Amino acid sequence: MSGLRPQKTLVPIDFSDLAYDALERALEITDPDGYVDVVHVLPILSAMELGYLYGNLTDDSRIAHVTKILKERFAAVKYDRVELHIAIGDPGSHIAELAKQLKTDLIVIPSHGYGFLKHLLLGSTAERVIRLATCPVLVLRESSESPE
Repeated sequence: MSGLRPQKTLVPIDFSDLAYDALERALEITDPDGYVDVVHVLPILSAMELGYLYGNLTDDSRIAHVTKILKERFAAVKYDRVELHIAIGDPGSHIAELAKQLKTDLIVIPSHGYGFLKHLLLGSTAERVIRLATCPVLVLRESSESPE
């Protein structure tokens, strides 16, 4: 990181409004000469899910579909500093590992704050990234009208 603004920022995208807000925030705080990497991590599907439930769906076709959607979304000029990364696996682990590989200065990640019970059942991607990342992590939460 040069000065106070990161040169390399990583933003995980899950297609939620909050994730796109995180991307906008990352573009604002990243040095104008820097860039923002966007990552979307698809869940692992078993062979049964891929073939039986989804027909001819393959990991390659899933990646191609998400890549197409994100490239269309980021076609605007203001996204010329954005590079896309699509992967399949555990989101928290992959995000932290990608940040390390890219020598990321900052991860800007949305947290949906689904609540304690859902967190116990599913875990939290943001929490996992915080534990595994080797760089600072900025967690953006949805604003709520009343405190929990």
